[in-house]
Amino acid sequence: MPFTSNDSTASSAPVLDRQSLRPDCSNCFALCCTALGFSRTSDFAIDKPAGTPCKNLDTGFSCTIHDSLRPRGFRGCTVFDCFGAGQNVSQNLFQGASWKAEPATSKDMFQTFKIVRQLHEMLWYLAEAAGRTFDPDTSHQVNDLRRAIEKAMGGVQQTLSLDLGSTHERVRSILMSVSEEVRSAYLATGDDHLDSWLVPGADLMGKTMKSRSLCGADLRGAYLIAADMRGCNLSGADLLGADLRDARLEGADLSKSLYLTQAQLNAAHGDGCTRLPSELDIPAHWPSNS
Repeated sequence: MPFTSNDSTASSAPVLDRQSLRPDCSNCFALCCTALGFSRTSDFAIDKPAGTPCKNLDTGFSCTIHDSLRPRGFRGCTVFDCFGAGQNVSQNLFQGASWKAEPATSKDMFQTFKIVRQLHEMLWYLAEAAGRTFDPDTSHQVNDLRRAIEKAMGGVQQTLSLDLGSTHERVRSILMSVSEEVRSAYLATGDDHLDSWLVPGADLMGKTMKSRSLCGADLRGAYLIAADMRGCNLSGADLLGADLRDARLEGADLSKSLYLTQAQLNAAHGDGCTRLPSELDIPAHWPSNS
């Protein structure tokens, strides 16, 4: 699907679907491996300054250790998701001319990628919000915002001059509104009791919640590192920005959770019995069955 143009029909043009917001590394100039930097930690085996190619990158923009990133100490690479920003910047905003072929463009290309990656992540959440709201007016508002964000990526300088803070706030407001609407539908029955500590930003690291019903819980921004959520029902639970590193999700039902991303799943542990939204994939490192 082409990205929104700047013509007068843009307001009625179809918005990007989630398939368009999935990474296509074959059409990217390895922007995540060059634009971004990282420090030597348990997630990365080396230090790499931002704006420099990773030492594992070959001349064709492919990773030479892609099939062994985790055992080689590059787990951080396996949990990163650009939400399709790489191919948008490479093929659309820079017309297929790489930073290697035109070094003078590298600074703008790398900065543009960082911005577009954030915008694409917002579009990912908004695409879900549009489909989860019960209110047609809210759905229209969400789609209008999606179109406005796409239009903001009409050119390199236009993207670089965007007020990201204002855009973040507009997206945050509408995502929270839809979250409250969806979660209230699960909580209205009164069947599920949620403890007072299940709140946005909660420190639930290592918490045992095995087989609990967490339907409708607001876990936005919660620290769920190494939390035991095996067998939990997370239908209608808001997981926006929740830290799921090493969380135990074996047998859990996340098929109707809110604002879940592939990166969150890639950082967690699950198995073939973990139920996921249809748009997301079972991570390669998860066992096929419990």
